[in-house]
Order: sequence, then C-alpha cells, then structure tokens
Amino acid sequence: MKPVAATLQPLVQRLLDALPQTQCTRCGYPDCAAYAHAIIDKEASINQCPPGGEEGIARLAAITGLPLLPLDPSFGTEAPRSVAFIDENWCIGCTLCLDACPTDAIIGSNKRMHTVIEEFCTGCELCLPVCPVDCILMENATGETTGWAAWSAQLADTARKRYASHSARLARDVDENTKRLEEKANIKLADLPAHSQHTDPAVLDKKRAVIEAALARAKALRQVP
Repeated sequence: MKPVAATLQPLVQRLLDALPQTQCTRCGYPDCAAYAHAIIDKEASINQCPPGGEEGIARLAAITGLPLLPLDPSFGTEAPRSVAFIDENWCIGCTLCLDACPTDAIIGSNKRMHTVIEEFCTGCELCLPVCPVDCILMENATGETTGWAAWSAQLADTARKRYASHSARLARDVDENTKRLEEKANIKLADLPAHSQHTDPAVLDKKRAVIEAALARAKALRQVP
C-alpha cells in the first residue's frame, strides 16, 4: 500500500476515529487503520464497513465530502453486534484463537479451556476459522440494534487500545523467536562439523552458505521499520 503523505495524516486520523475499531477485516483490509488509509488513497470506498453500518458510512461521508452510498453487500451486512462464546465441552486448548483475537479478549493456556472476556470482544469473528474443533459460537449481544447504535465511542476506544497492545505483543513474540533462531544458527556456524552428520567439506560449505543466507534474511527483516 502506498504511504500516506504527512499532510493527510490528520484526515486519516479523523477517518480512523469514525470507524468502530472492531478490526474484523471485513472491509478487505487488515485493520481499521489500513482501511482509513485506503479511503484516503482512493483504493477503497466509504461503504465497506459492515460493523459501522449506515451511520458509519454517513460519518465517513461527512469527513471526506463523498456522497452517501448504501453498504456494499459484498463486504457483509449490517447486523446486531455479537460476542464470541467458547463451548468448554469441546475446547481442546489449542491456543490458536488467542493470537487470532485482535483485542486479546480470549484468555487461556495450552491444553486448558479458553474463555472469552465479553466486554473486550468486538464480534470480529476472526477466532472462528482458526478453531479446529468449531467450539466457538457467536451470540447476539444487542438484540435488534445494529451498527454504531450497538456500539459506542468508549468501546471503540478500548478496542483500539487493546488492538495496539495485541499488535505490539505479536511483533515482540516474532522478534524474540527470530533472535532465538539466530542464536541457534550462529552456534551451528561456529562449529558446523560438530552439528552435522556430514563430513564432506563441500557439503558443509553448502550448508554454511544456506545458514548464512537465512541469517542475512532474518537480520534484514528485523531492521525493517
């Protein structure tokens, strides 16, 4: 995606503030911020956010000056807000849903039953496809109320802060794992014959080249801002 010019940042911020922060990806972008940038870059329309519904579209139209449009059904429909519920009789404690939840609304540990903290669940449904035993259900939390009428600025702000924390945690986990792999690779490089079943110098040189290339790629990735 093309970077947004600094002069457009205030407008991007206003658009982001007008989005519900469910981070559900239904708009076709990885999060609400990416969608806001895409609107500014004219890569996306203002009618791609089902959780925001008609009121959300009206908010985006008021900010951008673009005409009102009906919600594009290809991105979903406006519906009551739902929250996830985990059936404890089926949960196997695989932990896949923990990383999938953009607001860390699911707690649990490996091989232990997981639980959803209802007040932090945005109803994004991103936990559903990763569950291998289909033990997660979505329950209607707002009756017939939909869109922003089923949400609030306070809930959106909480979701945004928790998403920022979640993203930082995932990035930190990736960085720490990369460092561990680099350390193991460097130990092997320091004494490759002792860490290999091969004794042929040509084979060892080939393995050394592969490890060094992998280390170079990992180092380059860690330096990307």
